[in-house]
Amino acid sequence: MYLRLDVIQPQTEAWIRESWKIGKWSPNSVVNAQGEIIDSRLKSGLKPSAITRDLKWGVPVPAGGGEKEEGTEGKVIYCWFDAPLGYPSITANLTPEWKQWWFNPEHVKLFQFMGKDNIYFHTVFFPSMLIGDGRPWTKLHHISGTEFLNYEGGKFSKSRNLGVFGTQAQKTGIPASVWRYYLVANRPESGDSMFSWGDFITANNSVLLKNFGNFVNRILKFAVAKYQSTLPPTTDSPGPLPLSAEDEDYAFLADVNKLLAQYNTQMDAVRLRDGLQTIMQLSARGNLYLQSAGLNNALLAEKPERCAIVVSRAINLVWLLSAMVSPFMPSVETNICEQLNAPKRSVPDAIATGEEGTANAGAGFGIDLLEGH
Repeated sequence: MYLRLDVIQPQTEAWIRESWKIGKWSPNSVVNAQGEIIDSRLKSGLKPSAITRDLKWGVPVPAGGGEKEEGTEGKVIYCWFDAPLGYPSITANLTPEWKQWWFNPEHVKLFQFMGKDNIYFHTVFFPSMLIGDGRPWTKLHHISGTEFLNYEGGKFSKSRNLGVFGTQAQKTGIPASVWRYYLVANRPESGDSMFSWGDFITANNSVLLKNFGNFVNRILKFAVAKYQSTLPPTTDSPGPLPLSAEDEDYAFLADVNKLLAQYNTQMDAVRLRDGLQTIMQLSARGNLYLQSAGLNNALLAEKPERCAIVVSRAINLVWLLSAMVSPFMPSVETNICEQLNAPKRSVPDAIATGEEGTANAGAGFGIDLLEGH
């Protein structure tokens, strides 16, 4: 049995050009950043693809009994015809309402993440199956394809025991959040990258702990010690903070909103590595804020109102960071929210860089955890 990719190709190419543009596919897919089809199979013309195999293992071809099914006895379905159908079938196994996801292209967007060696099957082969079926399937909106992650100057190889794999990572006792941070920070989005134990240790100690962890720990310890684990009263009104040049923290607030807007843009474009880097830039800006504000016992004694504002704004930034870091390190979000005794929150939109005046409703960095919390 064959899938007539050659017959479906014109429809597939038309769909690729439309979906690539709307979904902003990663440039290492079958279309480059300029919208030119670069897959060699598409350029040379797709050929009919056999969807059955003469193997002892696999999913047996259903016995149809019709004229076109003759000769399929004892055959199994080709893995790349069977495997993508697992997406809707797994959903159908979970809920009888599975068609709300898989036959709802107007309201459902399908995002897929994978290594570049499997991109063809998810951008050409599987969509061609759905197009050929003729029903209104939910098809790919965005594909995030990665290049290869290498290991200490060479390639990962299970057969030669080169690399670090799931069970080995678990046995190290290193928290999952550390692994998640390093692997996303080193994600091969635009080119091959390298796993290095030295870099892994440096990333944890010099960035995750010294930057992000230090900001969270420093401000929360100060609030616990000096304000009895509550937020002090300030003159800030609840909600987004207006950007006013008269505010002593104008530069800080403008930078936070700039980085917040940058993060939202990156995440909308599925630039995960860049999004994580922006989080670290924002926590570094928080550290600089505490340093430049001179948060210490002297500030508390000599300028209590100023000290209260710094503490309130910094803790609200911590709460914002908890939501931003959630897609990468969900356990860190949970831990921060538990320390704040606050619920999990969403990431707001950001106001334009340097824009003065009040923000749009719900937009921009603001005071969401109030005094007495």
